[in-house]
Amino acid sequence: MQNTDHKNHSFFILILLGIIVIVFFILDLLLGSVTIPFSKIYSALFHPEISDTAATILRDFRLPKALTAIVTGAALSVSGLQMQTVFRNPLAGPYVLGISAGASLGVALFVLGFSSVFISGIFSATGAWSLALIAWLGAFAVMMLVLYVSTKVNDIMTLLILGILFTAATGAIVSILQYFSNESMLKAFIIWTMGSLGSVTKSQLLILLPAVILGIFLAFLKMKALNAFLLGENYARSLGVNIIGSRLIIFLSTSLLAGTITAFCGPIGFIGIAVPHIARVFFRTADHMILLPATILIGSALMLFSDIVSQLPGMQTTLPVNSVTALIGIPVIIWMIVKNKRFQSV
Repeated sequence: MQNTDHKNHSFFILILLGIIVIVFFILDLLLGSVTIPFSKIYSALFHPEISDTAATILRDFRLPKALTAIVTGAALSVSGLQMQTVFRNPLAGPYVLGISAGASLGVALFVLGFSSVFISGIFSATGAWSLALIAWLGAFAVMMLVLYVSTKVNDIMTLLILGILFTAATGAIVSILQYFSNESMLKAFIIWTMGSLGSVTKSQLLILLPAVILGIFLAFLKMKALNAFLLGENYARSLGVNIIGSRLIIFLSTSLLAGTITAFCGPIGFIGIAVPHIARVFFRTADHMILLPATILIGSALMLFSDIVSQLPGMQTTLPVNSVTALIGIPVIIWMIVKNKRFQSV
């Protein structure tokens, strides 16, 4: 009876979160430097023959940005949840473990290292695929390095320190590339590092959406393995889980999710580490059958909210979205450390 009540409670919260995502999505379309009436949304989105200013703003700018916010929040949250589960580490995440830094290094090599070759095609369809591919490779390379180190080091704090060192090492390489790059590409790269949802082009969105959907599908495919990993590899192996195969699929999923978002939106931090903990607090469970959809919805809602705040509605100024996500994520991490929360469900 108690289990049924808990499932009903979880289902109710999931429905509520879905409604919140829809509300924030609509607000993200309406609010900005120019406030657009609600009545304009339907006509702009479902009547392509209408080409007034409001319709152009909605179709060409705000709708792609709002969709990018949903995809970004879901991708980073799921990748963080998977890393915290596999490493059994409450502070693990694509940003902390250096995975986002690996993807950033790939982007830096592409944009700065080969700028003379790709300077005219970085934002074309071919350039977008190349950008995504090298970000995936960078993220996957760092993930495999972290996996190797985790087999040698069991201490959580040591692993986190090594993650910081990986980030510092990639940062040093990026600094060297920046020093030798030309002025135009350096400016573009620095703006990219601030994080942006509005710079994603339609050709990039056509890569972003399928890649994230595939990454989340792989995560759902390994839900049972993720639940088994919570109690350690020996327990997972006793349940018949293929440890190596499951880890590779989970790491492929995380590389796709974190690498794609980093490639097109910049290194957006703290969402991946904070959202899984918020989901555990709300749902009071460690079951990934609940946590996966919960992190997707919470991550999407937080990114939409961050995008709304970053636009400073009614003003011409826009804040870097990375700054807003940091202000949201850091208090969660501090609260988690102060309370000394265990990784298992409370």
